[in-house]
Amino acid sequence: MYVSARADYALRAMLAVAEAAGSPAAGGPGGDLVKAASLAESQDIPLSFLQGILLDLRRAGLLHSARGTEGGYALTRPATGITVGDVLRAVGGALTSVRGLPADRAGYHGVAAGLRDVWLAVDGAIALVVDRTTLADLLADRAAAP
Repeated sequence: MYVSARADYALRAMLAVAEAAGSPAAGGPGGDLVKAASLAESQDIPLSFLQGILLDLRRAGLLHSARGTEGGYALTRPATGITVGDVLRAVGGALTSVRGLPADRAGYHGVAAGLRDVWLAVDGAIALVVDRTTLADLLADRAAAP
């Protein structure tokens, strides 16, 4: 698995929006709306790059936006219901790729036939971790750290 700048930025932005929503344990959708410029500044992300990421997150149903001077972005559901895997898939597609294709589309023959099973196992192990880790978990870890 390769974590691109886009995936890293998307997770950082989602965590900042989740934090603005209030308590991650109780957190519901809504909370304070966070402006893209504020997210870019607080997370040190180029604004033009972030805007494309926010669009992908909105299209994936993870964020909603409001226009206008009081507008911004908010989570569409509680931070407890959004996983790292949700965010990664929204901005990057498949979690694991082989030569640019999703692991389940890798095909081999002859002596290399067993490689497909290895790549699928790697994909499954990654999915196990990222699909069990929520934004709320990450915020709680931060709050618990000394």
